[in-house]
Amino acid sequence: MENRTYPTPGTGTSTLVPEPVRSAPHAPARTLRARRRRPAVLAMAVALIAAGGLGGAVLYNSTGQRIAVLALARDVPYGQVLKAEDLVVARIASDPALKPLSAADRGKAVGMRATTDLRQGALLLKADVAQALTVEPGQLVVGVAAKRTQLPATKLQPGVLVVVVSTPDSNAGQAGGATRTPEAVAAVVTAIGKADPDGSQVIDVAVPTADAARLAAWVASAKFQVVLAPRGAATAQPSGAAPSGAAPSGSAAPSGSASPGGGA
Repeated sequence: MENRTYPTPGTGTSTLVPEPVRSAPHAPARTLRARRRRPAVLAMAVALIAAGGLGGAVLYNSTGQRIAVLALARDVPYGQVLKAEDLVVARIASDPALKPLSAADRGKAVGMRATTDLRQGALLLKADVAQALTVEPGQLVVGVAAKRTQLPATKLQPGVLVVVVSTPDSNAGQAGGATRTPEAVAAVVTAIGKADPDGSQVIDVAVPTADAARLAAWVASAKFQVVLAPRGAATAQPSGAAPSGAAPSGSAAPSGSASPGGGA
């Protein structure tokens, strides 16, 4: 406590007189309690913000995780062999409903055949590809050596259904030169040979065993025409052609491939 001196009248001396004590202002109890609770409220707010951020991160990781899969870089027609340049790696969100081939399976996919028409930008599914076409029991493979004029303008691919039509001379073996109704055999292309400079090409086709010898004779005589069957046709006969043991529905399709009109 500070002491001050004040002059006393008439004596010329000073006397120490204590200064009056001033009481400190008293804050209400409510204000003190509010100040004590404020750090706890701040701590709770920080904890809630942290929990919200963590929950958002978990949700993002569970729904936004991306996986590397295979997609088509360009169109690939039915039956064609997949090449490395036909495929690209795409990253998509993981979804149980989607089951595309993983990017790690790229080496396995290259060299396989398309079981349906594959479109650019589509994901490559397991059902979209198959190994090399095989011949079913009861079928034989006949090599058809054809000139450019004996083949359709549309490029043939393995798995495509064709009809080989016999085109003998109009008066061959017929009395009086009567026209003979051409015979036809339904077949499925299994392999395509390299085209020669003149456009001739060897095509392997699978046919029922009963038709193999007859088709080979047509090829030896070079009196035949290869006709492209429409997609979705299980058997095909040219208009007016006599039945010649053409394969029944589905029997000409080699295993390991989709039917000519169906996808995966």
